Amino acid sequence: MVRRRRYWPYIRIGLLALALLAAGYVLYLDLRVRHEFEGRRFALPARIYARPLEVHVGLKVPEDDVVRELRELGYRAVARPDGSGWYVRNGAELEIAVRPFVFWDGPQPARRLRVSFAEGAVSALADAQGAEVALARLEPVPIGGIYPTNNEDRLLVRLSEVPKVLVKELIAVEDRNFYSHWGFDPRGIARALLSLPTGHVQGGSTLTQQLVKNFFLSPERTLRRKAVELVMAVLLELNYSKQEILETYLNEIYLGQDRDRAIHGVGLAAQFYFDKPVQKLTAAESALLVGLVRGPGYYDPYRHPQRALERRNLVLRETRDEGSISAAEYQAARARGLGLNPRPSTGTTPYPAFVDLVHRQLRHDYDEDDLRSEGLRIFSTLDPRVQAAAEHALSDRLAAFDRQGRFGKPGLEGAVVVADPQSGEVQALVGGRDPRYQGFNRALDAERQIGSLFKPAIYLTALQDPSRYTLTTMLDDSKFVWQPPNAEPWRPENYDKQYHGQVPLYLALAHSYNVAAARLGTTLGLDNVFATARKLGIERALPPYPSTLLGAANLTPLEVTQMYQTIASGGFRSPLHAIRDVTTADGHPLKRYPLAVAQAFPPDPMYLLTAGLQDVVREGTAQSLANWLPPLGVAGKTGTTNEQRDAWFAGFTGARVSVVWVGYDDNRPARLLGATAALPVWGQMMAALEPEPVAFPQPEDIEQATIDPQSGLLADSSCPGAIELPFVKGSAPQARAPCAGNPVVDNVKGFFQHLFGH
Repeated sequence: MVRRRRYWPYIRIGLLALALLAAGYVLYLDLRVRHEFEGRRFALPARIYARPLEVHVGLKVPEDDVVRELRELGYRAVARPDGSGWYVRNGAELEIAVRPFVFWDGPQPARRLRVSFAEGAVSALADAQGAEVALARLEPVPIGGIYPTNNEDRLLVRLSEVPKVLVKELIAVEDRNFYSHWGFDPRGIARALLSLPTGHVQGGSTLTQQLVKNFFLSPERTLRRKAVELVMAVLLELNYSKQEILETYLNEIYLGQDRDRAIHGVGLAAQFYFDKPVQKLTAAESALLVGLVRGPGYYDPYRHPQRALERRNLVLRETRDEGSISAAEYQAARARGLGLNPRPSTGTTPYPAFVDLVHRQLRHDYDEDDLRSEGLRIFSTLDPRVQAAAEHALSDRLAAFDRQGRFGKPGLEGAVVVADPQSGEVQALVGGRDPRYQGFNRALDAERQIGSLFKPAIYLTALQDPSRYTLTTMLDDSKFVWQPPNAEPWRPENYDKQYHGQVPLYLALAHSYNVAAARLGTTLGLDNVFATARKLGIERALPPYPSTLLGAANLTPLEVTQMYQTIASGGFRSPLHAIRDVTTADGHPLKRYPLAVAQAFPPDPMYLLTAGLQDVVREGTAQSLANWLPPLGVAGKTGTTNEQRDAWFAGFTGARVSVVWVGYDDNRPARLLGATAALPVWGQMMAALEPEPVAFPQPEDIEQATIDPQSGLLADSSCPGAIELPFVKGSAPQARAPCAGNPVVDNVKGFFQHLFGH
């Protein structure tokens, strides 16, 4: 007894210390609960949208393409007397009930439109009352996001927006005593204690405990974690109302998987499974979502529809048994099918390569944590119509090449970039033959030799000096050896292994003669040519060797597109960009990405170079483009690298500039040619987009002259194959070709014919 009394003070001190430690720990948990619950409750992804389709009279877009975009937006082809999000097709007219949407420049209300089409263009645009409308915007297609950890996605909803029947079903199935308990269910705890000998802690958690587990704790199933969960659940109930807890639970709960995207909360789940806002859910649809709480994978209605149907009906039955719905409501809901959204899943994005570009450009202005948690709204430049054409052309052509075995073993890869030449907006970007693959992005990261795509930099350097060089200046395409100091001599060869003697500049470009280009480039000076390349938009350092003149430099398809954007715009360089505007989650503007244009070259040499690139398509290495496109004055350049490892085609129409690369990832030698491997992809894509012709306004200092292609001198109708070419005023040849008639004799003949009538 004495010994027991001797130790009793120490026992009390120990118990007091334990109590203080426990109280301190509870205080820590309380601070943590309040801090995290009241702070940033949810990490919301940055949401990325395509460009909105702006409809106006004269817009060249087929009716089918507008319908396709409406379907991608989830519009239904069924008219409803009220509401929006539907369309009706009446012959060549579309009636569209446009949804409301908050754009970067403010909210746009719901409205009805009548759009008429004729000959592949919008011929009339009016509202529901028949009044003419100058311009109307559809809401932009969501194309992806930049997601928090584990790719969690959600749409936040208020408790007042959630149908009451969904709340009743959730309470009936998951926590019947939710409104009366203090965060835990004693019977559930008893079940957990009884399961301890088995090593698997079990028990029926309350909604509050489920929220704590999902919101604050790891998924491990141990007694310690269960005890912490219980304490935090009580603290949550002490600090917050049932309504606040329930609203947070409805936004937090995991309800399914869309490929690599985790569906959290009833707001996003309603959209994902039923393509409707949560406010519009029926009792049957709400019951399906509640049924998923117990096991989103096990009851996945897409993979296990019968299992999901049985679970949904169980939720309805228990809700009826609780008296929360009537027997008639139960029977009506039970008789319904699942009614799932038929659209295929897309994961975090159906356009991973383009979203990758958006993400990289956003990093220049925003912290990564903000991009993944603040719910920013990113309005991009992607054009779904152009993107679809690019994806289809690349996948279709590469599959055909594999079947034919034209270029070697199957496994060819490719990349496509399409941009607006005036604004620099990237309209489409494909990173590989499988456009949904979220791996190596060849459009941004495949650094490959560009071959003859570099040659326009040589010719542009020359054409800036019209006193020495014009399109008809004769170039020497005979054998050429370059002997640099202290290095091996360089002996360029033409693809056909032949030399062509004296050829006019425009034909040397059209037929991509290597020797003529190499001799011209070295005459002009490597530094001068490389300076031109930098002004065209190539920012990386180029290898300081003459072989660079023939494309022995590694660039990505995006970098090549920047180079050709400057050419396609007539010398005005606009940095390629994929973002238009950024707003907060509630639509407050944060940053605009306005058009940035710098004049890199005067108009005269650019006009001459474009004429030369049009000759490439008309009679040079790209003349097979006529198999896809009618004569449009399309300009372009083929590119093939050493041992035919890479095939390129870069070209532009009146409204688009695009680059296609085709090759093997392992850089193996193949039989790839720009004209036979890359050009068909470009041609098929552009044919689907009904391109406009290249039509640059002729600069004031440019004049036209008829030229004999054999001699490069002035010609007339007597010369076979005579062509008309542009010249800077005063630079056209003065001498007449041998085939041309004598102008004095011709004038005398014309005088007497006019005088005597014959």
